[in-house]
Amino acid sequence: MPTLYVEKVPEQLYEALRARARANRRSIAAETLSLLEASVPTSADLKRRTALLKQAEKIRKSQPKGGSGSSAEAMLREDRER
Repeated sequence: MPTLYVEKVPEQLYEALRARARANRRSIAAETLSLLEASVPTSADLKRRTALLKQAEKIRKSQPKGGSGSSAEAMLREDRER
């Protein structure tokens, strides 16, 4: 597994990271790794996101366009007219 070294970390950032690690009961290294995993998508993450976007687009295209109740605004108007 590769090792990453970071130099010249601003003092305030380091202290914030240390406080966060302490609050999460982790080492600074473990907290940094956790933040990187949450923030930097891997190629597998990007593939999953792309698949989800395609699926959402397919669902959106399959829904009927226009008509009563197609939007929140239309639903409110319809309800007020009752």
